[in-house]
Amino acid sequence: MARPASLETALKRLSSAVDQLGAASGRLAQTGAEKADLEQALAFMQEDRGRLAQELDAAVFRARTLDLANEDVAKRLREAGGVLRDLLAEASSARD
Repeated sequence: MARPASLETALKRLSSAVDQLGAASGRLAQTGAEKADLEQALAFMQEDRGRLAQELDAAVFRARTLDLANEDVAKRLREAGGVLRDLLAEASSARD
């Protein structure tokens, strides 16, 4: 028994729609997987950023501590140099 042309047309349209739906479903699944991968990568980057921020804070603290120690040592060396100059001046005047 032959199918009417309108039924054939409707079946072709239905088949095409099912194919398009399958393709869209596949693209949606792929997009979902890519989104999950991107979200995971973002989470790793945020964790890494947090760790790097902590390391940077610690490095800045160490640098500030070293700067303060350096300033203290420079001050003490200047004072020691002054004392040595005074002692040398006294020794030189005692010889004269």
